[in-house]
Amino acid sequence: MTGVRAQLATLAGATTVAVLLAFLGPLGLLLRNAAQDRAIAEATQQAQSVASLVAVNPAVTPDLAATNPNSHTKISIFLPDGQVWGAPAARNAAVDLAAMGGAFTARTQGGVEVLVPVLGHAEGTVVIRAFVPDSALREGVARTWILLALLGLALCGLGVALADRLGRRLTGSVTALAATAERLASGDLSARVPPSGAAELRLVGDELNRLAARIAQLLEEARADAADLAHGLRTPVTVLRLNVESLPDGEERARLAADVDALSRAVDEVIRGARRPIRDGVRTHADLKAVAQERIDFWSALAEETGRPVTQHLPTQPVPVRASPEDLSATLDALLENVFTHTPDQAQVRISVAPLATGGGRLTIEDAGPGLATQPSEPAMGSTGLGLRIARRTAEAAGGTITIDTSPLLGARVTIDLGPPT
Repeated sequence: MTGVRAQLATLAGATTVAVLLAFLGPLGLLLRNAAQDRAIAEATQQAQSVASLVAVNPAVTPDLAATNPNSHTKISIFLPDGQVWGAPAARNAAVDLAAMGGAFTARTQGGVEVLVPVLGHAEGTVVIRAFVPDSALREGVARTWILLALLGLALCGLGVALADRLGRRLTGSVTALAATAERLASGDLSARVPPSGAAELRLVGDELNRLAARIAQLLEEARADAADLAHGLRTPVTVLRLNVESLPDGEERARLAADVDALSRAVDEVIRGARRPIRDGVRTHADLKAVAQERIDFWSALAEETGRPVTQHLPTQPVPVRASPEDLSATLDALLENVFTHTPDQAQVRISVAPLATGGGRLTIEDAGPGLATQPSEPAMGSTGLGLRIARRTAEAAGGTITIDTSPLLGARVTIDLGPPT
């Protein structure tokens, strides 16, 4: 048990122990005193019975001191002349005090003695002594205390078990809340909290479900707005392309045509992003090596057509990263499109994938083109800047980084580090 369950169990155990000590402690003392009182009352009754017999018999004989063999009480009869009938006992100060006419109970060595005088006897004052040993005073007390202790342990265990059961119910509901929140954070907007637990936890779950539904609704609205905007841009972009194509051939027409192509690709990318649905059970992890191999195979036909040598360095084992296969594919496509668009034919391309020591993976794309004049912090307008923005977005979403520098092939090198799956 950990956390709330452990705290509840500890609190219940401590509270139960305190209550049991407050109740069973005095109860144990009360039962001990009751056992002593019962033994003394039995001895007193026997002493008074013997005293009654002595009072009606003119001659005191030893058989008057006979007691029940199953009784722990020992009866002694002290005669005025010093003789003692019954259980052997020494005449002490308590006996002398009783001979003066007072019946009482006194504590003596090894137990308690009950003294009853018989006044007016023919032989003088006779004292009846009933002695109760300590073992008789404590008879049954130890067994009673053991039973009370076992009862206390059982009640304490029951209290801890009930507290643990309550804690399990509470933590189960909280765990469900946490699991749903984690799924929402990972992108699974279909996650919902099942109604369970206390009313307060149910309320939190309902509010979390409302929040998830609202987020999904806002995302749908945002994507719909982006799609509407992108579709609205396609018409003027098409008109612009037609106007550029109507210009006479020359350097100005080529430059404007390239800009229109870049704008068209940017609009297409916005539309593709807007069309991405909210998927049930979004995967927040993928095999970087497998996705890279798939995209390399896809682009290999164009590379062969343009005479580009493509070198790939992929590990044999999977490289799991914190990104969806769709995002990885979009990133690879955007970066490779940059390479094929902005480097001359026959320019070499090198693609590498390697696992990181801290988890996750590294994707490196290099080319033998002219390189990038713009730093990644200030991406240029056009397809190059768009591809870098897509790559940066994927890297940041995966808890990684993107680095752009010069490749040993003398062209650009884009390195993307992606974090491990959560």
